[in-house]
Amino acid sequence: MVDTVEISRVNIRDSLSVDLSVWMHHPDDWQFQPTLSVAGNTFTVSSKETGAALASIELDGEQLEAVQRDRSAELRVKFQVHGMHGRLKHIHPIIADGKAKKLATANWKTQQPVTFE
Repeated sequence: MVDTVEISRVNIRDSLSVDLSVWMHHPDDWQFQPTLSVAGNTFTVSSKETGAALASIELDGEQLEAVQRDRSAELRVKFQVHGMHGRLKHIHPIIADGKAKKLATANWKTQQPVTFE
């Protein structure tokens, strides 16, 4: 299951592009089904299963115009897991080449429809 969702960046490319950091409880968690909505100038990412709001951000005029024009937004999601990413205290080097080992992160990019309230 999803622990927390953070909106790290919102910008306009071809359409509105939203960068999310999604923290999961366990490496085998696969349950992330987002729905996107706009109420006024507030952009909200919600869970499709529970309907609970996971994260929201205020859009400026240009970003709001882009999302109203396209009726969709591009999500660029970076999945991370507590205990695996971001909390390592000691980095163990790879002896063969002397570089530190970094854990892989899963990235996901999709175009999602946006509902307006």
